Amino acid sequence: MLKDLIPLLSGTKENISPSPPRQLRFLVIGAGSRGNAYARAVTTATPGVIHAVAEPHDFKRREFGRNYIWGREGSSAEGQEFADWREWVNWEIERRKRASQNVDPNGATPPPPPGVDGVFICTLDETHVEVIQALAPLSLHILCEKPLALSLNDCLTIYRTLQPPQGESQTPATPSKIFSIGHVLRYSQHNILLRKLLHSDRAIGDIVSLEHCEPVGWWHFSHSYVRGNWRRATPAGDGSLLTKSCHDIDFILWLLCSPPSLEDARANAISPHFPRSISSAGALTQFRRARKPSAAGEATNCLSCPAEKDCLYSARRSYGGFLAQGHLGWPLKIVCPDIEDVLHSHGASAAQSHLMSRLAEDYDRASTPDSVIASKPWYGRCVYEADNDVCDDQVVTLAWDDEDMPPHRLAKTASFHMIAPTEKLCERRGRVYGTTGEITYDSDTISVFNFDTSKRTVIRVPPPPLDQEESHGGGDYGLTKKFVGAVEAVENGELDVETAQARFVGCTLEEAVRSHAVVFAAEEARREEKVVKWESWWEEKLKASAAVWKA
Repeated sequence: MLKDLIPLLSGTKENISPSPPRQLRFLVIGAGSRGNAYARAVTTATPGVIHAVAEPHDFKRREFGRNYIWGREGSSAEGQEFADWREWVNWEIERRKRASQNVDPNGATPPPPPGVDGVFICTLDETHVEVIQALAPLSLHILCEKPLALSLNDCLTIYRTLQPPQGESQTPATPSKIFSIGHVLRYSQHNILLRKLLHSDRAIGDIVSLEHCEPVGWWHFSHSYVRGNWRRATPAGDGSLLTKSCHDIDFILWLLCSPPSLEDARANAISPHFPRSISSAGALTQFRRARKPSAAGEATNCLSCPAEKDCLYSARRSYGGFLAQGHLGWPLKIVCPDIEDVLHSHGASAAQSHLMSRLAEDYDRASTPDSVIASKPWYGRCVYEADNDVCDDQVVTLAWDDEDMPPHRLAKTASFHMIAPTEKLCERRGRVYGTTGEITYDSDTISVFNFDTSKRTVIRVPPPPLDQEESHGGGDYGLTKKFVGAVEAVENGELDVETAQARFVGCTLEEAVRSHAVVFAAEEARREEKVVKWESWWEEKLKASAAVWKA
């Protein structure tokens, strides 16, 4: 016995075989385009695995499972396939009860199947707050797709749900699990390099002003924000700026507001450089009845419209064109999730008929209850007769003052433009003006002009691999790898949660909520045609929310 203890007492590693790190398992809630994007990234770019899926649509759920969990020829095991996230929550509670009970040594009561370490929440935006509140007692690592929620109150509810209460010192307690939000623009190699040039390298000196544009894409906007799920503003009036561009606002704040390093900021008590004021202007300009071609007459659906052949936004031509080209992914798969299965099982003619039957779905505005109209997308509906009300053109302006306290950051301005009718599809572009130079950027290049030398340096950022080309410039993969890396560091005992959150994710829950708050402030400024003074506005919102929470 003593002989066996000598290597341990002496500190040597003889005869010691440390167990390998446990493989991380994740649940994906929502098997749509975002759920598939994160699952693909986990499967191909991290040591983790997708272990389970919760999705109400039978075909989408099983196709997801075949692609990422049980394989093309396999079938789901217990704990891997759920028709609803609530079903999974109930199952997980029971699984934990079973795990806490003594296992019969004779094998009559087998141990329960394994659970998961973390969850990707990829459901519709309006469900996020309910899902997170249900998951919080289970103490799991969470990555939630953006936006976090559709109202500021719901965002703050999520914050209070996941953030441990303050102690007597009034210092926020450290969360017990990793949290990340789908602000993928922070994680592309292009944008990481841009931020390094601006901060670490000071390639243009002090930043004076930034202009950033998201060109949504002329047909993309009609697909997602006129006919699709994100066509209507919330009761508070928060629409496309939140659902489409909240990560563009976060990107701007990340460049101009956040300290260069979250770890350094923690060590040196450096807070973000908050803006002084926020203003915004925008409207729904194009996709409304006043713009409807007169040749379309009273038609409300592309399949019965006399002007369809000459219309840019013909659903028959747009979606039928994707099918004819064999492009069965997004957006065609959003219109018909099972289009690939129909094509392969029954042929091109059946797939065409299946698509047209979906596009033919329509409603009579006078006789159809609004709740029915709002309940689903209408991908064949005339874009000038839809029930959309979100902005297709919006500008946000932010302004900062000089900072009195160290590190004495200087005044600057930023403008953001979200615009629908563009050639480019979500390929961001912008310009940053500095005291010693100027940087221009698009999705492929970063150009640095030096005032002193009059020289221009053009950096062509390598594109992501072909299998990542539709992943926000590799941002989906970057975000996923950072999230899984943080979870791995915590679960293997390498780092505490706060350090892993800072080092890998680079963004706290508080920062994610605050960047959403800037979006809500901008929308309030647009609706009420006013300038929001950030500090007093944010203090007022926090007080009002705290009062509701206590009540």
